[in-house]
Amino acid sequence: MLSALLVMAGIAIVLGAVLGYSAIKFRVEGNPLVDKIDAILPQTQCGQCGYPGCRPYAAAIASGEADINLCPPGGEEGIHKLADLLGVEFKPFGGNTAIKPKSVAFIDENVCIGCTLCIQACPVDAIVGAAKQMHTIIASECTGCELCVAPCPVDCISMVPIREKITTWKWKYPVYSLAPAK
Repeated sequence: MLSALLVMAGIAIVLGAVLGYSAIKFRVEGNPLVDKIDAILPQTQCGQCGYPGCRPYAAAIASGEADINLCPPGGEEGIHKLADLLGVEFKPFGGNTAIKPKSVAFIDENVCIGCTLCIQACPVDAIVGAAKQMHTIIASECTGCELCVAPCPVDCISMVPIREKITTWKWKYPVYSLAPAK
């Protein structure tokens, strides 16, 4: 009886060592390019690019299945960063699709019932408020992903296009230094 236990323990130790060695030797690394692309994307998980989140979109870009210009919350700045990372030419936002203007959410505070469903849906915490209290949007934090619109039971959230003015205007092309190269 004791010899049977020792044989079983010996087999378990050998199999455990083989499995441990195999786990280390044959470990599969993720694609580091996907990680770099994913770090550039805004992490809103809004699905406006046609993918369920930023990580699947990053994987599609890395494999060449998707263009770099499909992320509305990332905007042109994100497209420029992706183009620089991948060493490809900048493509204007949306390609052949209709271009949606950059917008932010707006809550009609007179209609808001304070259900907190929009707060739960917002991936960037751009909505503040409390249960059964009026909610409001922090416009500077809102990425325009529209994830807060659908869950609102009283339809008090609308998307308002951002007007181009001095505080929101950005260069359309990368700015290069005019200083001489060293």
